[in-house]
Amino acid sequence: MQGIIGNRQPGGGSIVGLDAETGNILWRFHTIARPGDPNDSSWNGIDPEKRSGGSVWTAGSYDADLNLAFFGPAPTYDTAPLRDLVKGRGLSNDALYTNTTVALDPMTGRLIWYYQHLPNDQWDFDWAFERQIVHLPIDGYIRKVVITAGKVAIYDALDPATGQYAFSIDLGLQNVVTAIDPKTGIKTIDPNLIPGYGRRIMVCPHMAGVKTWYPASYNPATRVLYVPLVESCMDMIPQDKGEPSYLTTGDEITLRPRPDSDGKYGRVQAIDLTTRKTLWVARQRAPQMTGVLATAGGLVFAGALDRVFTAYDADTGTELWKTKLNAVPNSTPISYLANGKQYVAMVVGSIAGNSYVFPTLVPEISVPMAANSTLWVFELPDS
Repeated sequence: MQGIIGNRQPGGGSIVGLDAETGNILWRFHTIARPGDPNDSSWNGIDPEKRSGGSVWTAGSYDADLNLAFFGPAPTYDTAPLRDLVKGRGLSNDALYTNTTVALDPMTGRLIWYYQHLPNDQWDFDWAFERQIVHLPIDGYIRKVVITAGKVAIYDALDPATGQYAFSIDLGLQNVVTAIDPKTGIKTIDPNLIPGYGRRIMVCPHMAGVKTWYPASYNPATRVLYVPLVESCMDMIPQDKGEPSYLTTGDEITLRPRPDSDGKYGRVQAIDLTTRKTLWVARQRAPQMTGVLATAGGLVFAGALDRVFTAYDADTGTELWKTKLNAVPNSTPISYLANGKQYVAMVVGSIAGNSYVFPTLVPEISVPMAANSTLWVFELPDS
C-alpha cells in the first residue's frame, strides 16, 4: 500500500499531443485543474502543487465526424483534503477533471466540453475506462452517444458533440449511488457511506471495481453490449492516526463478498442498449480477468481467474466451449482472418493488479504468480 500512496505526482496527470513525424509535444492538457483554468476552484482550496491524481490509463476514443478525442481521467488517492467542503470561499470539492469525460480538439488540445460522472470520489471508483461511440434510438431518433462506466458499473450516455447527458444504466451491483437525476445524470450519494468519520462501513463494490479496465464489447448490428464484471464489496475500517492507508481519509480497505453472495463472483452481462434491459447474465465462481470479445458470428469470448477461456452464445449466454490456459488471462481477446480462416487470440500472464486482489475470495483457485507471457491462438470452425 505504501508504494501506491507514494504514487501522487504533484500537479496530477496530463494528456499530450505529439507531432507524428518528430515526436515533439504540440500541446498538453492538464487533467487536474490549475490556476487560470475556469475549474481551478473545484479543488476545495488545495494548493495546485499539492493536487494529485487525474491519471489517464485507458486509451482514448476518437470521433472522426466531430474531430474530437474523448478521455477519462482517474480520481486522486489524496481524498482527505477533498472530503469536507471548505465553505464561504466560492469553492467546490468536485475535483475536476477527475472521473470526467473530457472532449478535446486533437489538433490543439483545447477542451471542448466535459462531463463529470462522479465528483469528489472518496472510494477510488474510477470513471476512467473505455469511451465507446455508438448509435442508438433515443426518443424516436437515431442518436450518436458516448457510453462509459466507472467501477460502480453505472453506464452514462452523453451526446458526443456537446456532452449533454442522455441516460444512465445501473447494473445493480453498487450501494453508494442512491439516485440518478434523469435530466442531468447527477448522482445522489448515500452520506452514511462516505469514509473517514471513524465508523466501519460496508461499500459495494470493492475499490478494484465491478467494472474495471477490462473493456466491454459492443455489437453494432444488435446494439448489445457485453460487459465483464466482478461481484464484490469492501469493508472500510478506521485506522489509528498515522497508520498507512490506501486513501488519505485513513481507512483500511478489505475485500469481502456481497451480503447476498452465493459464492459466484465472475459475471458477463449482455445489455440491450435499445431497451436498456439485461438480456442475459453468465455467472461463475472465478472472477473475470479479461475484456470481452463479441463476434459478428454470434460468439462472446472472455477469460477468468481460474485460467479458463470461454465462448458463450451471444444471444443466450449459453456456454459453448471452454479451455484452460497455462496462466491467468489479463488482456483482451482479439479475432482476425488469415487465409480464409478465423482465429481468436489471447495473451496470458499472471502478473496484473486484479490477479493479486481477488484470489482471497476464491482460495481454492490456484493462481500461478510466475512472471510469464504466452500467446494462445485458437482456430474457429467453419460453421
